[in-house]
Amino acid sequence: MTFLCSGCAAISREATNNGNLTQTEVVLARKNFRVVGNVSGESEQNYWCGIGGMSKKSLGESAMSSMYRNADLKDSQAIINVNICYKNKYILIYSQRKAIATGTIIEFTE
Repeated sequence: MTFLCSGCAAISREATNNGNLTQTEVVLARKNFRVVGNVSGESEQNYWCGIGGMSKKSLGESAMSSMYRNADLKDSQAIINVNICYKNKYILIYSQRKAIATGTIIEFTE
């Protein structure tokens, strides 16, 4: 007896986490800063039958590192409102997990 299966499946799940890995606290009570722009960084891993790649924490840390590299901060600049978004894609026995870190670059004027 021969059994044949065929088909395609794709599932996408998105979750956002404010997993701020830096512990710096800045109070922005006064208007002593200006917004320079936004910055992002990505990291992705592939898995076959659930095997391979980094842990979710490592994937997020890698995306954060990429974001900080892309920011190219100057002396009086900082990144605020940091968030990490995780996206998962599943196709049969293959899955891909992507972490996207985003933040806002500010520059202190005083």
